[in-house]
Formats: sequence, C-alpha cells, structure tokens
Amino acid sequence: MLRSCTAGLRSLWALRGGREGVPRPSTDLQPAPRLFSAEKVIHTDCALPNPSWSKDLKLLFDQFMKKCEDGSWERLPSYRHRCAQISEDFKNYFLEQKPVKEGRLSQVRLFTRGFEDGLGFEYVIFKNNDEKRTVCLFQGGPYLQGVPGFVHGGAIAAIIDTALALCAAVPGKAIMTANLNINFKRPVPLCSVVVINSQLDKLEGRKLFVSCNVQSVDEKTVYSEATGLFIKLDPEKKSF
Repeated sequence: MLRSCTAGLRSLWALRGGREGVPRPSTDLQPAPRLFSAEKVIHTDCALPNPSWSKDLKLLFDQFMKKCEDGSWERLPSYRHRCAQISEDFKNYFLEQKPVKEGRLSQVRLFTRGFEDGLGFEYVIFKNNDEKRTVCLFQGGPYLQGVPGFVHGGAIAAIIDTALALCAAVPGKAIMTANLNINFKRPVPLCSVVVINSQLDKLEGRKLFVSCNVQSVDEKTVYSEATGLFIKLDPEKKSF
C-alpha cells in the first residue's frame, strides 16, 4: 500500500512537469496558492469516497452505510470550511478575541481537511446516538509521515481529537477540548486504514468524558488508546 501511495506522488510530480534526475522543487509539497478573496466557497462533503480511498476504506464505508439504513447509525458529513452558523456561535463565546482578520476568513480551512484528496487526512465518522459512540474510519496519506513509513504522532493525535469531539458533541452546544491523553502503543503504517472507536463515558455538568482506541481493520492490533475531557462552553464564562 505504501508503494502505491509513493507511486501516486510520483505521478502527480510528473504531471506537474517533473523529470527524472531533476530535484523536486520544495514548493511542490505545498498547495497551489489561490485568490480566495474573489473565490466563492463551495461546500463539498469530504466524508464520501474519492479515488484515493483504498479497498479497505471503501469496504468499511459500505458496511457502515448499510448500518445506517435502519436509522441506528448516521454518517456525519464533513467539509473543508466551517459553516457560517458554527463560526458565529464560537464568536459569541470569544468576543474579545479576533485571531483572523475578516478579509482572510475565506482562506480558512478545517485543519484535517486542508490537504488535497489522498495526501493527508482521509476519514469518515459514523455516530450511534443511542449507544453514545462513534466509529471513525481513517486513512493517513503521504503528507502525514513522521518516522519513515509511518504516520506522524501529531497527525494521529489530531484525528483522535476530531473523533472524540464528534462523539462528545451536543446538538446546539459549542464544545472545546480541555484535556487529551494518548498512549501510543504502535506506529500506524503510512497509507493504511485504522478504525477509531469512541465512547461517551460520563457527563458531569458541562464536562464530557470520552475515550477511544485506534485499531487495525482486522482488530488484531491496537495502535493507540486515548481519553479526553471536553467542555460545553458558557458565554458568561471567559474560561473553561
């Protein structure tokens, strides 16, 4: 699988005019610049199959889509840009902070959706509200490499945080990560598929306690285990 991933990068380089024996320009590893100010934001659901998805990821996706047919599970859509309502909700909690200038808001992308298809985070999350749990199907692309041949630990932490947050999410309420603890047991092979099983363990006032494990598709290997604490934000409080 890693070979096919590498071959894809070589093909991409060749299409951009690269030649054998000629060093790749460092800018090739960066997304092409865009004139966002004049560009209309198009909301495309990234949690749907694309050509970069492996057979394992497509198979698991199809299996969970069948579970959605009786209404017990639902697929959570995912976009590169936060919807306007969510952005406004968070502004209400942090009125004194303006981290992004208004003119640059059209450039903002969700971190885990900031790569072109197949190069970074490829994932889809399914949620079972009755059982208070989620399942995240994740494939780490070549731009997420840490130790050669394996996904960077920071990338694993990012997708764990994403999976736990959606497990803890409360309809109509804004939440944020307060604490995240991860035990890394084995490195995740680059371009492989892993399953992140998350569970809401406890609810205390505004505190939501969640946990998860990251395992191989055949469930024989546990790569990581994690626990998290999320807080429902209160507009009258300036801190958690």
